[in-house]
Amino acid sequence: MAGGAAGTNPISVIDDNPMNWRQWAVVVIMVLLNALDGFDVLSSAFAAPGISAEWNIERAALGVVLSAELVGMGFGSVLLGGLADKFGRKYTMVLCLVVMALGMFLAGTAQAVEPMVAYRFLTGIGIGGMLAATNAVTAESSNGAWRSTAIAAYVAGYPLGAIIGGIAASEWLLPTYGWRAIFEFGAVVTALLIPVVLLVVPETAAYNAAKGNLAGVNHTLKAFGKPAVEALPVAAAGTVKPKVTDILSNPQLRPVTLLLAFGYMFHTITFYYILKFAVQIVADYPPGYPPAEAATVLTWANVGGFLGSFVFGAVMAKFGIRWPTALMLLIGSVAVASFGLGRETLSGWQWATILTGFFTNAAISGYYAAYARGFPAYARATGTGFVLGVGRLGAAGSPIIAGALFGWLGNDQLLTVSIIMAMGSVASLILFLMLPERDGDTVMQEAAAKQAG
Repeated sequence: MAGGAAGTNPISVIDDNPMNWRQWAVVVIMVLLNALDGFDVLSSAFAAPGISAEWNIERAALGVVLSAELVGMGFGSVLLGGLADKFGRKYTMVLCLVVMALGMFLAGTAQAVEPMVAYRFLTGIGIGGMLAATNAVTAESSNGAWRSTAIAAYVAGYPLGAIIGGIAASEWLLPTYGWRAIFEFGAVVTALLIPVVLLVVPETAAYNAAKGNLAGVNHTLKAFGKPAVEALPVAAAGTVKPKVTDILSNPQLRPVTLLLAFGYMFHTITFYYILKFAVQIVADYPPGYPPAEAATVLTWANVGGFLGSFVFGAVMAKFGIRWPTALMLLIGSVAVASFGLGRETLSGWQWATILTGFFTNAAISGYYAAYARGFPAYARATGTGFVLGVGRLGAAGSPIIAGALFGWLGNDQLLTVSIIMAMGSVASLILFLMLPERDGDTVMQEAAAKQAG
């Protein structure tokens, strides 16, 4: 390893040097963790027809069950996302995995709506904290040239997990064991990833630098095959404590935080409408399909989502974040509205969900890239956690709003409900175009240098 560089910013060392195998391994693990989140979040949607049949509940009550983990994700994003900036990304991820495994296991034992809501809420707390931590680790473990691509691959992991879970649910778990096996399967896979994170993922250099931990910084740089640094820059070694009040009171960060939070919230209203209700809609829509066949549309929605995230990574690398994301929000809203036109065949429903998944998830990739760029390292997980927490208000509200609309207008008013639900992405588009294009680390370093001067 090359000799140490005095005063070199460790963030720049990561940014300016090629990626080595360990960095790629960390990115792959983050993709797998996001895939696990994708499966865990949508496990209730895969199980929805079985739950509604066994417990004899209507769509409005089902909407509460489907939103429970999304409400939990909002709390988890804020509470556990903040832990990732205070106590480290690595052990926060381990804690989240433990909470998720417990919640998934308990959901498989539920016998009524009330305990199921509690267990899904618990699972959501773990998922919310995991999303904030893993997004930060992906950004901080990849270099400048590959960061947008790594984040897009990370976001693609979410629908990838739903694809694998959908295949497992429709081809194996539901037909053979019933809906409870979906949650049991998720609990086992979640538990298996705990030792993988402990053994392979180092704490990030950016986190250690923000804490003034030079030894920790050099440990991570060594693991990534990078030269050690002999000292930390003043800005990197500051003692700023990451709190939500910091990002809301800081004039450099407040506009970015609020625009990202509420823009993401509106988009998730549209995004989760399809993900949470597509299976039930297809199962109920004449002529109706058995639960295992209806579940295939959610698998195909996530095939589209995976392809959208994967392709959009290359688009962002070439054209930036702003206008490509705005275009995806616009087309995604049209795709969701047209979902309500109805379909004659199961394959028609599958194609409809592929298109909605492609464009709405590509827009999610744009938002995650904006989180990594907009927040400085010392508050990246806190900022991301806050944004995701506010965003989960839209995600949690989405199935409740859709369920209420179906109850009010009638289950036969699919087109009207879909058009209303698509308006969330339109509102998100407006807010995203108001977002300033600037790097959070650069902004804070310039502010620190100006204050020191």
